Amino acid sequence: MSAPASKATLFIVTAPSGAGKTSLVKALVDSTESLRVSVSHTTRAPRDGEVDGVNYHFVGKERFSAMRASDEFFESAEVYGNFYGTSKTWVTEQLALGIDVILEIDWQGAAQIRAQHPAACSIFILPPSLEALTQRLTGRGQDDAETIARRMQQAVAEISHVKEADYIVVNDDFDVALAELRTIIVSQRLGTEVQSQRLEAMLCAILGG
Repeated sequence: MSAPASKATLFIVTAPSGAGKTSLVKALVDSTESLRVSVSHTTRAPRDGEVDGVNYHFVGKERFSAMRASDEFFESAEVYGNFYGTSKTWVTEQLALGIDVILEIDWQGAAQIRAQHPAACSIFILPPSLEALTQRLTGRGQDDAETIARRMQQAVAEISHVKEADYIVVNDDFDVALAELRTIIVSQRLGTEVQSQRLEAMLCAILGG
């Protein structure tokens, strides 16, 4: 089912684990008006410092399955043995209010969103190299060697879908990558379809429609 025309844009941000996606999105949202990131539901356990309702909505597999059966998710996917899903109601409400929304999801979820919402803008964040990605994952100190090796294999699989995105940002220098993300947001907000919705009253007054 296609989404109706909106005064706001749905942004999809995809990246392999360790590419810096979460840090970049947080900095982008903190410095940009009318832009919010969707808080996904997940069945994985919270990591140190993560807060329920802020980083994720942490739910059990039974609850997640019930929500999916009730068609409460815009998209859902299994990643590293855990399930993730995006609230359909919350996203729809934000877009209707004219607030741009960012979804941090993997390539599977991105494909589901594009099928339902063709106007969505997808961005893929790449690390400067696989070596740099390995160093970042190791430096986080959150995973053992076996988990890191699995994440690296998954990263290559994820990167193989990079050409499905509308934009590619390489996170080598954080400030440069953040500036490029801001440019993408602005360019989408100035597009004809979005601007026509936002400026409908003014255009009608000018054109007598």
